[in-house]
Amino acid sequence: MASKVDYPEDLRYTKEHEWLRVEGDGLVRVGITDYAQDALGDVVYVDVPEQGTQVQASQPLGEVESTKSVSDVYSPVSGTVVERNARLDDNPELVNESPYGDGWMVVVRMADADEVDRLLDAASYVAFLAEAEGQ
Repeated sequence: MASKVDYPEDLRYTKEHEWLRVEGDGLVRVGITDYAQDALGDVVYVDVPEQGTQVQASQPLGEVESTKSVSDVYSPVSGTVVERNARLDDNPELVNESPYGDGWMVVVRMADADEVDRLLDAASYVAFLAEAEGQ
């Protein structure tokens, strides 16, 4: 499975299959990984918090509903939601089509930028997946 799934080097990852892209000035963009969207199947609904919502690292910030199941989306860092991807309201399939692009979920202003250093880099995330799959 790992060969067809994408893990950009410039992102950080969680073991719950979220990604984070540092965008400067304390802001990070968050979404779910290609692995997660592939495992979920066709995404039919995405629930993400409104602007101004406080989020906590490792705590659910929203949900993704697919034809198979409903899964929590966990915040990789603590902070405040400054933007939500309103396009997902009408186009939840963007999560499947472009998990690292148009399928992003929220932008968070971090409370503690050091939290990013606790996340996995791409190589560590791939190693985590291989171990989890018993390869």
